[in-house]
Amino acid sequence: MRRTFPAFAALALIAMLAIAGCGSSSDSSSSSSGGAYGSAEESKTKPTSTEGSAAVVTAASAPKLGRIVVDSKGFTLYDFHKDKGTTSACYGSCAQIWPPLVTEGDPQAGEGAMASKLGTTKRKDGTLQVTYAGHPLYTYTADTKPGDAKGNDFSSFGGEWYALQPSGEEADG
Repeated sequence: MRRTFPAFAALALIAMLAIAGCGSSSDSSSSSSGGAYGSAEESKTKPTSTEGSAAVVTAASAPKLGRIVVDSKGFTLYDFHKDKGTTSACYGSCAQIWPPLVTEGDPQAGEGAMASKLGTTKRKDGTLQVTYAGHPLYTYTADTKPGDAKGNDFSSFGGEWYALQPSGEEADG
């Protein structure tokens, strides 16, 4: 029993941290704490972007989902049902697991993506998050290689997550 207690305690701590981040939209950071998301806690995970340049969104095929939009590295891009229009509801531990796709400048449409569906929204820290068909975009840390779409039709942090098709519709899976 002694061996399982540390593992159980670690899992309980992880669960508590995940629950604490659910639905949190308060920003208790000061401007001096900086970081990719505006606070020391949030800066532990770097948002997905191409450093110093515009983000590129393309389309690729994913098993069971067909054509979906992906980032410049081929990772699946998701929308989050808890977002209100183009306003992100994913900060703190949510953004550590679901990093927002951020850009410097206007995002670019690569092969298969529609330039007319691309846009940006300002996050609380002032960074620009890429939107597609009006949805802020995120990657998922459980997707470990291009083509993974483990976050599709997944409930996490108080809302559903879906990969997006080039049309802007959510992928069925």
